[in-house]
Amino acid sequence: MTAVRREAFGRMPQEEGGGEVEKFILQSDSVKVEILSLGCIIAALETKDRDGKFSDVVLGFDTLEGYTRKHPFFGAVVGRVANRIAKGRFTLDGKEYQLFLNNGPNSLHGGARGFDKVLWSPQVLPDGVRFFRLSPDGEEGYPGDLKVWVTYTLSGGKLAINYQAQTSKTTPISLTNHAYFNLAGQGSRDVYDHEISIEADSYLPVDDTKIPTGEVAAVQGTGFDLRQPVELGKHLQKFHLDGFDHNFCLQQVQSPRLVARVRHPPTGRTMEVHTTQPGIQFYTGNNLDGSLKGKGAITYPKHSAFCLETQNWPDAVNKPHFPNVLLQPGEEYNHTTWLVFNIA
Repeated sequence: MTAVRREAFGRMPQEEGGGEVEKFILQSDSVKVEILSLGCIIAALETKDRDGKFSDVVLGFDTLEGYTRKHPFFGAVVGRVANRIAKGRFTLDGKEYQLFLNNGPNSLHGGARGFDKVLWSPQVLPDGVRFFRLSPDGEEGYPGDLKVWVTYTLSGGKLAINYQAQTSKTTPISLTNHAYFNLAGQGSRDVYDHEISIEADSYLPVDDTKIPTGEVAAVQGTGFDLRQPVELGKHLQKFHLDGFDHNFCLQQVQSPRLVARVRHPPTGRTMEVHTTQPGIQFYTGNNLDGSLKGKGAITYPKHSAFCLETQNWPDAVNKPHFPNVLLQPGEEYNHTTWLVFNIA
């Protein structure tokens, strides 16, 4: 059984429009997750180790104030389009659209005020919570009124995140959750002792602004071959990698499949990612620099967390050979990702 509670978490600053932020607590016998109505943020996720001890395994803040200041999308749902769009530009039906540039020369995770920075309308479910918002035509430069639903449900050790959307005009859409995980417990120094595998035969090489070059490269014989589990710290050293911030290309099938697995041998905690999405961005917290104080006033240094963001491929709106990222009026965008926590 999953218990669902809601409580006040604070008020948005006046310059952000005020408004009450609520926290929703979903609890099973093995997982407890806290989700905010601001940005559909996963603010905490506690799971058991092999001794039955619970630890919070996601980075974030104790108070609303942390989330209203600049931070690297901790735990948030990002959109309309996750990841980067080159030069913030794309053309649809002969019309060029220009988005806000918030990541060097590119647009990242929805722009200046993406889905992560707005209040959503919550609805409590027997085993979770559903959030809704209408993204109006022209918001952040995107076309069409977009209705969006994000639903979190918890069953035992399995957290499901379902994304649905409908639009009034053709628009690109790619939604993901940007939780930062450390299975040793948030605040642990690094994730080097984590073992990771990703079920992908190819990945997308990027230019120096992190935009895919267009090549779909085989992982075989490279540091991007994670099909068998690797210990992260040793692997980064072996291949002289500064970290990962890359899209791994998943099998193009509609059905859910296991796409990634992480294991933390010292605690026995494991996390599996199952999804219907065509890509997964593996990010090793390369831009964390210890300047942010998170929960318990702990700082988060480089490589102190990893993200496994299921999504469409970056810059797909400008790359016709990438999976289709356009939603048409009358169609429904509908994807689900499952995070499964266990002990091994």
